[in-house]
Amino acid sequence: MPTKLDDVHTEVRALIKSKGMRVTAQRLAVLVALHERGAPMTHEEVMLELGTEAYDKASVWRVLSDFAGIGLVRRMDLGDRVWRYELYDACRPLSDDHPHFLCEVSSEVTFLPPLEVRGRDGGFPAALVNASFHIRITGTCADCVTA
Repeated sequence: MPTKLDDVHTEVRALIKSKGMRVTAQRLAVLVALHERGAPMTHEEVMLELGTEAYDKASVWRVLSDFAGIGLVRRMDLGDRVWRYELYDACRPLSDDHPHFLCEVSSEVTFLPPLEVRGRDGGFPAALVNASFHIRITGTCADCVTA
């Protein structure tokens, strides 16, 4: 009887193959980690998830870079000079403009609901009509405020 993890493995294998890449243990492990977290992860967070003894740091870095290069993951800097990687997958389709909140205390990243951009007068500036938006909001999350 297939388990949830079997279903995840099947999905990420299909994602890797759909991009014309060979499925390897490292590629599979990295995508499973990103899939299971469901939020952007740093290279260090991926390494911790995989177990630092299991995979070489440079190899995981190359896998993440390769995946970003072929559009399987999104690589982003949320203003703290740390690359984070976010999986494009069938379970959580991403649009290019979904906003993120970065806690300046814990460095945790969370998704925000869609936001509307407009001027104070209610209009939309003509200069932004064909712009690409990457909205990042920083501050202290509720957990860190109460801690």
